[in-house]
Amino acid sequence: MSALLGPASLILTALTRGPLSGSAVIREVTAVSEGEVRLQPGTLYGTLDRLAERKLVAVDREEAADGRLRRYYRLTARGRAAAPTSPTRGPHRLAALDGLRLIAALAVAVHHYTTYWALDGVHTPAYFLPDASRVTIYGFLGVELFFMISGFAICMSSWGRTLGYFFASRAGRLYPAYWTCIVATFAVTTLLPISGHIPQRVPLSWADVGVNFTMVQEPLGVPAVDNVYWTLWAELRFYLLFAVVVAWGVTYQRTVIFLLGWLLAACAATSLDVPLLKVITVGEFAGYFVAGVAIYLMHRFGPTPLLWLILGLSWWVNMHRLAERVGPHGFGVALWPAVVIVTLGYAILVLIALGGRGLPGWRWLTLAGALTYPFYLLHQRIGYTIIRYGYELTGLPVGVLIGATVVIMLGPAWLVYRYIERPFGPRLRAALRRAFEPRTRPER
Repeated sequence: MSALLGPASLILTALTRGPLSGSAVIREVTAVSEGEVRLQPGTLYGTLDRLAERKLVAVDREEAADGRLRRYYRLTARGRAAAPTSPTRGPHRLAALDGLRLIAALAVAVHHYTTYWALDGVHTPAYFLPDASRVTIYGFLGVELFFMISGFAICMSSWGRTLGYFFASRAGRLYPAYWTCIVATFAVTTLLPISGHIPQRVPLSWADVGVNFTMVQEPLGVPAVDNVYWTLWAELRFYLLFAVVVAWGVTYQRTVIFLLGWLLAACAATSLDVPLLKVITVGEFAGYFVAGVAIYLMHRFGPTPLLWLILGLSWWVNMHRLAERVGPHGFGVALWPAVVIVTLGYAILVLIALGGRGLPGWRWLTLAGALTYPFYLLHQRIGYTIIRYGYELTGLPVGVLIGATVVIMLGPAWLVYRYIERPFGPRLRAALRRAFEPRTRPER
């Protein structure tokens, strides 16, 4: 479909992301067309000249690079009005995916607030909510759903990208909000400390906090500022593995080969009990990332017997790992509800991928999805503080306090999204993309 729109429309769409150099426009066109269109320099610059004559595009700036001028192009006001949206990114599907992401985040938050910490300094939330805690404990499975959604989203956003673009995009997405949330969490827990059992409550030195800013504190053996950061190490390893496919060039065939090889390696790491291989293959969570990528391939190319096979294998592997995660050495709860919840997560994600046009595409779902990452980073330790002080100062019912805390935490999450992620994420991505651009090739 995108190939039918012509280079002018695709170039205008590419430039909606901001000023781009010629080579960056070529890469962006490849990305928004999901690999269907690869502009040649002659076509690019001829089209840019015609768009400039129509006052749809203008030169933004010129930068010296190796003794040559690199020219950056931007949309004019008329160009922004004429630019089509990306022809390959259905907003209804992304909105549904964002809604699912928020549900996962809320489930994890409720799980943390209702289990395994001393709400009043002595008793766990189960003391106050004995019936509800038996249900909310399964909220930990929101993490598994996160990983499936991540597999879907990363494969979708990596199609047609270069390796440098991939890393810049991931860094720009993760780090600005993460750095801000570290500062906020450390400040709150230092100024308003609470006693009693709290997961991973250990003293942190300034050096420990500094290491946390790298996001690799876990492999370095440094305690995290917030317990929830452990999932970021799993995500980073997934990115590094998928970077192999991006460097190779993301195609259907290569991605399928990667998924089968990764799933086999992850199973071998467990059966052979090779610790290093477990770390590299993301151990117990590999199957969820594999499932998400396979479901995206279904979304893009349609379901095939091979993709259904990969999805089925990932489900089977995940069920085996799930038995360990909820068993006596894990959460110590019944297995069957976890099986139902994870299977339902598979079904919903497949429905979004294959039947998304029949699902709602409310704009507020996109905002909800945008709040998910900062909400997840902020909710646990700051939420514990709000609940403890709220309990001691107001005497409100625990259920009310927990529900109110979930709503309250959406506020700082919005602030991080609005005033950190939106302005600084694109700037960091643009700076890193420029750093990855080749400096030896002449450009107009």
